[in-house]
Amino acid sequence: IEGLMQAGRQALGVGDTRGSLGCFRKAFLLSLGTPSPRLRRACAFHLGAAYVEAGKPRKGLKFLLESQQGEKLGGGCFNVGAAHEGLRDFPEALEYFSGAAGQHRASSQAGTSVEMGCCYLGMREPARAARCFLEAARGYAVAQSPEANLGAARNALRSFGAALGSHRRAAALHGAMGNRRAQGQCFGNLAYAFSQLGNHEAAAENYLHALQAFRDSGDVQGQWQACEGLGAAHFHLGDPQRAVGHYQEAL
Repeated sequence: IEGLMQAGRQALGVGDTRGSLGCFRKAFLLSLGTPSPRLRRACAFHLGAAYVEAGKPRKGLKFLLESQQGEKLGGGCFNVGAAHEGLRDFPEALEYFSGAAGQHRASSQAGTSVEMGCCYLGMREPARAARCFLEAARGYAVAQSPEANLGAARNALRSFGAALGSHRRAAALHGAMGNRRAQGQCFGNLAYAFSQLGNHEAAAENYLHALQAFRDSGDVQGQWQACEGLGAAHFHLGDPQRAVGHYQEAL
């Protein structure tokens, strides 16, 4: 079981969500035959986190909640929050993210701030989202990674022209680290900025990059979001047939 857990963590670290799911699923099934409740909770926690990372928050939430029965494991608040965010239950997600804030090093705190900002965007509160993204940018600066998720702050503030360079540099940084899911998010943010600037051809190109990155990492939620973006871009480019195709793919 420990070997499968280690392999799953390694796969998740390089963005191979399909591989990590396979390892964690096998580990969890094996743990059911052991007398250790703590081992079963640990396996459920990692399987749930992998499902959330793969864009399957409903399945992830089930295992994450199971892992918290009787004892909370480190990182539980953040991952449960991410599951609720994926289900678009933003107030509940914010409650868990708030519980996760302040428990980790600067880069992890910044990641929590980014997720809170995304929740506020989902609740249509751009001013509060911008404050979270700017707080995240300061955290990443402390962690010597200032370009990560700064572009998102500029998007929230509707400074789309200024955001382009940050999105490009963040995508390059995540690409160098082999984190395809995060790189896909950066490409999606870049595409959105281009769409708001009226450059729908560039938006379509970057949504395609995002779609491929999400396919590589097995992120289903990211894939349908990129397909929706491609549909909107081709609609604005006067190609309704391709737009309909992408919308159907999103469905």
